[in-house]
Amino acid sequence: MSPSTDPAVPADPADPADPADGPAARIAAAYAFTGPALELGALLWDGACLPDRQIRVPLSMLNRHGLVAGATGTGKTKTLQLIAEQLSAHGVPVFLADIKGDVSGISAPGTDNDKVRARAADVGQDWQPAGCPSEFYSLGGLGTGIPLRATVTAFGPVLMSKVLQLNQTQEQSLGLIFHYADTKGLELIDLKDLRAVVAFLVSDQGRPELKGIGGLSTVTAGVILRALTAFEQQGAGAFFGEPEFDTGEFLRTAADGRGLVSVLELPAVQDRPQLFSTFLMWLLADLYTDLPEVGDLDRPKLVFFFDEAHLLFNGASKAFLDSITQTVRLIRSKGIGVFFVTQTPKDVPADVLAQLGNRVQHALRAFTPDDAKALKATVKTFPNSPYDLEELLTQLGTGEAVITVLSENGAPTPVAATRLRAPRSLMGPVDAAALDRAVKASPLYSRYAEPVDRESAYEKISAEQAAAEAEAEAAAAAAEAEK
Repeated sequence: MSPSTDPAVPADPADPADPADGPAARIAAAYAFTGPALELGALLWDGACLPDRQIRVPLSMLNRHGLVAGATGTGKTKTLQLIAEQLSAHGVPVFLADIKGDVSGISAPGTDNDKVRARAADVGQDWQPAGCPSEFYSLGGLGTGIPLRATVTAFGPVLMSKVLQLNQTQEQSLGLIFHYADTKGLELIDLKDLRAVVAFLVSDQGRPELKGIGGLSTVTAGVILRALTAFEQQGAGAFFGEPEFDTGEFLRTAADGRGLVSVLELPAVQDRPQLFSTFLMWLLADLYTDLPEVGDLDRPKLVFFFDEAHLLFNGASKAFLDSITQTVRLIRSKGIGVFFVTQTPKDVPADVLAQLGNRVQHALRAFTPDDAKALKATVKTFPNSPYDLEELLTQLGTGEAVITVLSENGAPTPVAATRLRAPRSLMGPVDAAALDRAVKASPLYSRYAEPVDRESAYEKISAEQAAAEAEAEAAAAAAEAEK
């Protein structure tokens, strides 16, 4: 039996059922895992949705990373929501980077309506409305949410060099600046602290200090200072400071055992990709450093979802891409899974894409030559299939996708056209008032909401400079009086 080129068209009732050894049965058998698994939807074959042939992904394979891709309006965000709420139900904490501001509904029960009931009946889903235990965050208080902050010292010279796009020589010099600040007891809490140290080192008063730390030229210090100023203009200053956020908070579960869903609200900074790229680098690096090696687990410790992932990579420096590639490759062994959500696989660098074992590909458009090229490239990233993927991917309906995942033994499953289940949570944002109440009701709000600006490098250098100026003025006055 050959597959239909339009799986959304109902089958002819006269068509014979797919035999037990037919291609649809063989595809479905490859998704009949023995261990815990997330239910994605029902197989589409020969124009029909087959609710008795379920497409699933093993829970133990969710730390092998994944990709959810598709054109605008094809249902990517709902797929993200579907996977995230099932992870939570299995006791796995989830982190959602919400660029557009439309994922907050995961905290509230969904709305029962004819469309949802029809989808549930079609795919064999026992649909019941349910929200997930959730926390809402923002970068440094830019927007609604518990502020996420890191100190410059914790961020470190290596990551700072990458986001400032410094070359190797300049990176080494920044490392010396961090070392100088440490030896002089100049705490680097926020960006004004780092800027103050660099500015001091290129000032008349501080220039002699350059000789003491070696390898740092006035020109290089000036380059770093200008890069810092440009970085602050992107809004990055809000992210650096105290109280510093403990990334272990993302690993919590609710009192009933469900995984906590941490939603990072990013609409306020969606036009500043360098800012949330910076946060991504710090967060993954911090978790990688803090978490022990665990190897293969029966379920992940935490799964990340980065919506609109192309914003992370557009215009990114090679150093940033290298860092993300290395982190994605290594963090699996810490029990962390990472999913990128974007329009086409080509939005994700090839070295990162190669690490993504679970794929949910929604419909693609082929309106332009570039679209057609992207479609052909996408097809080549899938295993051999009985489907005509190039045609199928342009004809999938909203909430339908082509899926391949890693089986329990780590091998790719056959490609399966799938009609996806409906999320049980609200498919849209919660209202602003409810979001604000949820943020302020969190036990973390009192711990992280108010910024703390204690004495650090900026204040110490300013005080020393003021004292030096006062001393110079006193000396000048004394000299004048002796005349």
